Amino acid sequence: MKELSVYPVVLQQTVAWGDMDAFGHVNNVQYYRYIESARIAYLMALNIFDQEILTVVASSQCKYLSPVFYPDVLHIGARIEELRNSAFRMHYVLWSETQQQTVAIGEAVMVCVDKVSSKKLNIPDEIRQKIIQLERSVGHALI
Repeated sequence: MKELSVYPVVLQQTVAWGDMDAFGHVNNVQYYRYIESARIAYLMALNIFDQEILTVVASSQCKYLSPVFYPDVLHIGARIEELRNSAFRMHYVLWSETQQQTVAIGEAVMVCVDKVSSKKLNIPDEIRQKIIQLERSVGHALI
């Protein structure tokens, strides 16, 4: 689980029986839900929901490395890999307790928009600084 030491937010996710599909492994859609939960935990660490901005997913992808089966517990690391003017690119790693390895990796580009007008806006300086500090806490320098 050393892979997770460079992720400032790590969410523990218990795999539920209902997460499985007809083929007996976790359905691919569930990985996006797990990633979403880790993303929300990261954004909550920034107190971003108290700001006058929203974040929307501009793009998202997941690479499946190994199937996951019930029962299992996943540890989902979330970090920001790149800061742009109005967007940031997040990276995720999903690590299985049962398999003792990374089972999936993902990325998402998040864009900041105004809560009222829904127009794109720059990442507020306060949030940008919180991101830099949070990433620095695990030795990840964004700048």
